[in-house]
Amino acid sequence: MEQENSTKQLSIDCKEPVTCVEFCPFEASSHLIAIGGSMRILIGTCVFPEEDKDLDKFEFHQVNEFHHGCRVDALSWSPRTSLDCLPRCIRFCTAGSDFRLRLFTSDLKEDNTVQVFDGHTDYVNEVSIEPLEGDLIASVSDDYTCRTWDQCGQQKALFPLKSQGMSVAWNPRDPMKLMVAEKGGIIRFYDMRLEEPIMTLDAGPGMLLSADWSWEDAACVGAVVNGDWMIWDTTDSSQAIESQRAHSEKARYIRWCRSSNSLFATLGQPNNQIKIVHLDHHQVPISHNLPIQGGISWHAFLPICAAGGNRKVHLFTAEL
Repeated sequence: MEQENSTKQLSIDCKEPVTCVEFCPFEASSHLIAIGGSMRILIGTCVFPEEDKDLDKFEFHQVNEFHHGCRVDALSWSPRTSLDCLPRCIRFCTAGSDFRLRLFTSDLKEDNTVQVFDGHTDYVNEVSIEPLEGDLIASVSDDYTCRTWDQCGQQKALFPLKSQGMSVAWNPRDPMKLMVAEKGGIIRFYDMRLEEPIMTLDAGPGMLLSADWSWEDAACVGAVVNGDWMIWDTTDSSQAIESQRAHSEKARYIRWCRSSNSLFATLGQPNNQIKIVHLDHHQVPISHNLPIQGGISWHAFLPICAAGGNRKVHLFTAEL
């Protein structure tokens, strides 16, 4: 692996085009990153000079590589992942292009398991592991369903949707709720005790391709609809409190910064353009075109955003 260093952008070279990328969001394993491709998942560690003053440049080290058997469309880390204590544990769940979920568990030695979850009948657009205990996994699909699963792959709940499911998210600040976003522009929150919807946000007419629930502020939800980004304050209204043009064509992803509720990133067309928006100033301090779209993810504690590219993960550092 080689890294390209500059003042604003770093990169990690990969063996194949990147289809998804995900920093681990948990304190005990925040240095981990997962990079999904057409047939495999690369797990590595990222150490930045901002968190280790003895370093004069960014360092990446490969930890392991897992065969996947098909394209990796989405990935979510389990809170049970930790390399700081023995036995070490790597655990994450993927959504594959074969409509299946796979739960990977490894001690990085001889104990490696893969559990395959069958049930969806069309492409799975996002998967999310409950972030406190890691006992439940949620997934949304083009088959008009959101499903939850236990660690053994048994389906626990099925929520029928009115259009394709595009995004699903838990929030550690509100762990008994699940956010589900549909392509038709509806975002629903489900009470997981009752397994019933309790709140709905309306994005209006248009094509919603991604939504995200802020971990910094559980009242804050963002989505991209057509070429616009939209933001809701769930304590105030079911209508968006703010919206703005993000991309001249459609926007595909939105992700909140983990360390600041003032920053979020969008990825869209034309030119697979990633934009980082600073809400305090309503400015776009970073805008960059990528060769392909391979997802976006924020570091757990640093204002660093990863974006998948053509055999490369690009890393952008934003100013808080």
